[in-house]
Amino acid sequence: MFAEYTASELTSIFAMQGFAGLILFSVFVLMALGLAIIFGQMGVINMAHGEFMILGAYVTYLVSHLFADYMPESLYNSYFLIAMVLAFFVAGALGAFVEWAMIRHLYKRPLDTLLATWGLSLIMQQTYRTVFGAREVGVVLPDWLMGSVQLTDMIEIPINGIFVMILTVVITIGVAIMMQRSRLGKQTRAVVQNRPMAAAVGINTEKVDRLTFALGCGIAGIAGSAFTMIGSTGPTSGQLYIVDTFLVVVFGGAASLLGTVASAFTISQAQSTMEFFLSGSMAKVLTLLTVVGILMLRPEGLFTLKIRR
Repeated sequence: MFAEYTASELTSIFAMQGFAGLILFSVFVLMALGLAIIFGQMGVINMAHGEFMILGAYVTYLVSHLFADYMPESLYNSYFLIAMVLAFFVAGALGAFVEWAMIRHLYKRPLDTLLATWGLSLIMQQTYRTVFGAREVGVVLPDWLMGSVQLTDMIEIPINGIFVMILTVVITIGVAIMMQRSRLGKQTRAVVQNRPMAAAVGINTEKVDRLTFALGCGIAGIAGSAFTMIGSTGPTSGQLYIVDTFLVVVFGGAASLLGTVASAFTISQAQSTMEFFLSGSMAKVLTLLTVVGILMLRPEGLFTLKIRR
């Protein structure tokens, strides 16, 4: 498999595929962060998480057209940052409504939440298809996200990929600080560790659940904004990532932020590198087989939290 390449070519290939894997890793982390928060705290299997990501992508698409059609040309370069903020709040608001209208009635019934959120994902897909059409859409990136950085004669790094990775690092650190330092984070950790005791000391567990679900969906909305830089957006695009995202969460260990990051990095790098030398489907199969084998030996995932039951 490697015999037909020289040492310098292999070095360049691994470097390029490694960076492509980092971009995929960034999307995985942004998706899995929200899912890990939701699944880790509430035990809700949210099959519509991919559609919340695509909601963020469509918000970005709408904002880009709004700025292109109605705003001065000088402001167009700032639309993407505004779109990310709007994507977070729109997806988070819808997440809070879904938790209030549906999810709160299905706690401690994981199979029911799986079926209900799967139905919600189909409804959201059809809504996107009705509003935006079945064809995929894309956005025109601002000038400061265009181009690439030339590292060597054979290695180029796109600027939008660098931005996605920086965004992922900032959000991951922000979520970690929030979970450790903020009032909501402390309440969330208390509910995860012992829900009855948390309620007994005065924590409104229903409010914590709603805010946590909204936060997870909001982060998925930001992931959707980032997704527009590396791919086109369609009604079913979210389903392409939901299986990999669940795989990242389960493999890393539910409710473990460090496990989510480590798992996303391992899976994305493995897939990206193998896809170059093998077919995409074979790379996926080998990755899944490896993860399943490791989970058979360590079913709790790479990292676990000590939780009182």
